Amino acid sequence: MTTATIEQSKSFSTGKTIAAGTLAGLAGGMLFGMMMAMMGMLPMIGMLVRQESSLVGFIVHMMISAGLGAIYGLVAGRLPLTTSYALLGGIAYGVIWWVLGALIMMPLMLGMNQMVLVIGTDQWLSLVGHMVYGVVTALVFIPLVNRL
Repeated sequence: MTTATIEQSKSFSTGKTIAAGTLAGLAGGMLFGMMMAMMGMLPMIGMLVRQESSLVGFIVHMMISAGLGAIYGLVAGRLPLTTSYALLGGIAYGVIWWVLGALIMMPLMLGMNQMVLVIGTDQWLSLVGHMVYGVVTALVFIPLVNRL
């Protein structure tokens, strides 16, 4: 193996990785939020707080994006900070949250128990959005954590 293959990340403080992850999650959430707005999905996100509103849905979505970004930062701050790790890790992170969030938690929280793990056209589009979120979050995280 080459040095580049096994290169470990610098030692970052937990606070720094959480802050960088939160900001990176907001960047990923912004792009994913625009995609959801074009698909008309934001009012459903608003229903998580009982408000069928695109604006409320976007705010809720961005809060979730920041939180998931912070979690990403905690994990990714301990891995090699390379573009290939970011791409693969971001895709994996998006898929994980698609299953946990979109396919399990969201239907349960909205009282749509019959929709848990049901996959149709909307869910496939959601998968793409979650993967975009993960990749953008991962790619933005690297320069942020090095800069903060």
